[in-house]
Amino acid sequence: MLMSHTACQSHNSKQENNMVEKINPNLTPDEERIILHKATEAPYSGKYNNFSEKGTFVCKNCRAELYSSDDKFNSHCGWPSFDDELPDAVKRVPDADGRRTEIVCKKCGGHLGHVFEGERLTKKNVRHCVNSLSIDFVPREIPATSHKAVFAAGCFWGVEALFRKLDGIESIKCGYIGGSVEDPTYEQVCKGNTGHLEAVEIFFNPEVVSYEELARYFFEIHDPTQANGQGPDIGEQYHSAIFYNTVEQKEIALKLIKILEDKGLKIATKLFKDTKFYEAEDYHQDYYTKKGTKPYCHFRRKIF
Repeated sequence: MLMSHTACQSHNSKQENNMVEKINPNLTPDEERIILHKATEAPYSGKYNNFSEKGTFVCKNCRAELYSSDDKFNSHCGWPSFDDELPDAVKRVPDADGRRTEIVCKKCGGHLGHVFEGERLTKKNVRHCVNSLSIDFVPREIPATSHKAVFAAGCFWGVEALFRKLDGIESIKCGYIGGSVEDPTYEQVCKGNTGHLEAVEIFFNPEVVSYEELARYFFEIHDPTQANGQGPDIGEQYHSAIFYNTVEQKEIALKLIKILEDKGLKIATKLFKDTKFYEAEDYHQDYYTKKGTKPYCHFRRKIF
């Protein structure tokens, strides 16, 4: 059946109104396919699916702020999920399939994904299912009032995973410290001849969690009596160590070591003054969340 001229004009006008302007000239073909033409990335393929850094997610096309990491949750659906958006940031429109509700960036109209209600996955009972290729991440700035702690307790994957559970952690990164080679790679450190230890660098809010609480936790999530290794991971890069930033941190570490030694434990943990920390490669950060498994060589046992 032929469409009338008037109907055709109306149809074309609707298409034009739904067109999204390309604002970011650096969009990749895949990003254009999703943001401008409303395609969907493959499940579990997006970089932000298993991702738990603190910060803000912005539109890849126009950089408008869309979501806070505080509202992100793991829905196990294969795409980044949020149970809330930032105020006046996201627009809901009926999807072309007539069944779902599409979500787009309110500023530029770029396609984000779909929104679902009634699944009871969180208290807010809402899931914004978003394509990773539609968004960018802006890390949250570390407050000037934060304090730093550096701990080495074997494989940094497990150490990071356990510390990340604590309240008051502003930021945590896996990396290398204490060696003689500038900006070492994981392969270099694994050979055991650079002098570096695998460690985590933590910025924390001292009003929520104290350094002593972190240090006690450090001793309880690994075996501080084992030298040059942790469990099955053997090598000098896995040695137990504390890199203190202040005299107070050193005194706290010495106090805790004495408590443990008075309990009959032979502590192998070494103390060093803090030195340059080299952030490890991206795939090491938040490793267990990305992999979807739990640490195999770190767990907490109370020894104090």
